[in-house]
Amino acid sequence: MRLNFLSKANPVVPVVPVSGGIGMNMPLRSGVSSASLEAQLVRAFGMKAAPAVAILINSPGGSAVQSHLIYKRIRSLAAEKNKTVIVAVEDVAASGGYMIALAGDEIVVDASSIVGSIGVVFAGFGFQKAIEKLGIERRVHTAGEAKVILDPFQPEKEEDVARLKTLQREVHASFIGLVRSRRPRLADDPEIFTGAFWSGERAVGLGLADRVGDLHAVLREKYGDKVELRTIGGEKGFLRRRLGLSVTGRDGLTPSAIAEAAIGAVEERLLWNRFGL
Repeated sequence: MRLNFLSKANPVVPVVPVSGGIGMNMPLRSGVSSASLEAQLVRAFGMKAAPAVAILINSPGGSAVQSHLIYKRIRSLAAEKNKTVIVAVEDVAASGGYMIALAGDEIVVDASSIVGSIGVVFAGFGFQKAIEKLGIERRVHTAGEAKVILDPFQPEKEEDVARLKTLQREVHASFIGLVRSRRPRLADDPEIFTGAFWSGERAVGLGLADRVGDLHAVLREKYGDKVELRTIGGEKGFLRRRLGLSVTGRDGLTPSAIAEAAIGAVEERLLWNRFGL
């Protein structure tokens, strides 16, 4: 009788969660950014025995720049470490969240996931009438006529809006190019790049995703029933472990920091609300 002391260990697939608004760093909480995900991504792709890396996305979008940086970092590490990337979408992968999803060699969605929103948006407020009623005088001195473009305390100018729309078209064209390059089976549907979004099931039909399923089932199908998923999370300091906060300095809990965090939380809440979440 021969004893086999070299039995093969169960395959392990690291899972990197990407959850929340992108680029929305606030005094009391660290948002999703290239910097905040760097350690997790390096650790996940650095697992030599792992046959793949899974990215678990639940994001309504946010910063186009940070989304693209995260996308590029995932693709760079995948090429360097020769790893397959499997993206799984939870509730939503929209706008910048979908841009990150494009880093996957395969995109798996739930039938009820929300996918898409391939567009560019700028939103703000106009306060010029409010400050007039309050008797407040706005004083701004610049060197450069475009330094106060779209200032919320001044009347909106047609030339400023035209400049903004030109910028939006350029960013949108870049986003569209990325989608086309990563999704070769994309349907010929004029609505795909309008900023519209769809259910996961419909997204598969449009070629925005590859299949309906769940991450565990897909990985078992690919790597066997004994595959293990290992979530790779960021390291947290004492205060974050106790309070769930990200304190960046001695004055991290000042009233101004709390107010800024509250405004940021409202902005992110509005992103989620767009998708009924």
